[in-house]
Amino acid sequence: MKVLVLGTAYPWRGGIAHYIGLLAKYLSACFSVDVVTFSRQYPKLFFPGKSQNELGDFGVPLHTEMLIDSINPLNWIRVGLKLMRRNYDVVIFKYWLPFFGPCFGTICHIIKFKKNTIVLAICDNVIPHERRIGDKLFTCYAFSSVDGFLVQSDAVAKDLKRLLPDAKYCRVEHPVYEIFGNAIDKSEARANLGLKNDRIILFFGYIRSYKGLDILLEAMNIILLHIDVQLLVIGEFYEDEERYHELTKTLGVAHRVNFVSEYAPNDKVALYFSAADCVVLPYRSATQSGIVQIAYNFNKPVIVTQVGGLAEVVKDGVTGFIVPPDDPIALADAVIKFYSSNYEQQFFEEIQHEKKRFSWQTLVDNIDAFVKEIQNEKVKA
Repeated sequence: MKVLVLGTAYPWRGGIAHYIGLLAKYLSACFSVDVVTFSRQYPKLFFPGKSQNELGDFGVPLHTEMLIDSINPLNWIRVGLKLMRRNYDVVIFKYWLPFFGPCFGTICHIIKFKKNTIVLAICDNVIPHERRIGDKLFTCYAFSSVDGFLVQSDAVAKDLKRLLPDAKYCRVEHPVYEIFGNAIDKSEARANLGLKNDRIILFFGYIRSYKGLDILLEAMNIILLHIDVQLLVIGEFYEDEERYHELTKTLGVAHRVNFVSEYAPNDKVALYFSAADCVVLPYRSATQSGIVQIAYNFNKPVIVTQVGGLAEVVKDGVTGFIVPPDDPIALADAVIKFYSSNYEQQFFEEIQHEKKRFSWQTLVDNIDAFVKEIQNEKVKA
């Protein structure tokens, strides 16, 4: 089977690029795989971060073709015609933002023209966290070329069915990210980072309003009344950073919050996760999060809010805790409980068992079976 994977990939940075790198690696063990990524991903005017490129270790050795200009329709046509001539059996694109709907939709429609090519979309989001005019139109256009959808949470499946009631989809777990190396001894990681506190919790990832960092800072004000904890915040700010620094001062927690206001290169991820006792995701909204899959890779417990698909991945009282969103008191209680009742070792052991179901080979097997199912249906039709 000849497979084309479209989307963000090295040398672009971030979780989507990591995902596509690992997906291509595991697909390549069974099939012939090409990866085509962007020559221009986001116009600089629309990108809130400091850099779109991976600055550290690239994680998965991967050959990519940088062909797609996300904002040039003439480019989409040229790329579509180029890829159509290669006669792919399957095209897979990762969908997370309506901004990319027009280019993915156009390219895939051209590739499929008078061909038996099957197009699959792996959906991170159907409905974006931060909505804009045109989202539904762009998403419907992208999905109009799709034969089948892969969703990785029930929350995304519900959004898909709400948009396309007759959509054919396969539910499969989001695999664990395994590209960041092995865990480091906790004491060694902390010494490397200059952290001296005996209790450290981690907030990791881009900082945007829906991720609820402000709720966690409010919770810190309560936590510190009971136990001494250090909060490590690792991530690039996609909104006003100073607002968060001012909030730590207003709440009186600035002395117990460490900000590393930058995108974490791949070769530092193990350091940050290894230094922490647990990872906290205080999201206001979510469909799913790759951060949980990074935490599980390092056997770290996770405290999440009851939003989207987060509660589908974290087992309450088994691999972490689940609390209501927008509730700093409940979040604080979970952190205090985690330490006061010494849950770390218990969760560590459960995570080692639980994460076995989040494998890349399972994803590849599901893709293979799903493609065969669609092919059989096309033959019968």
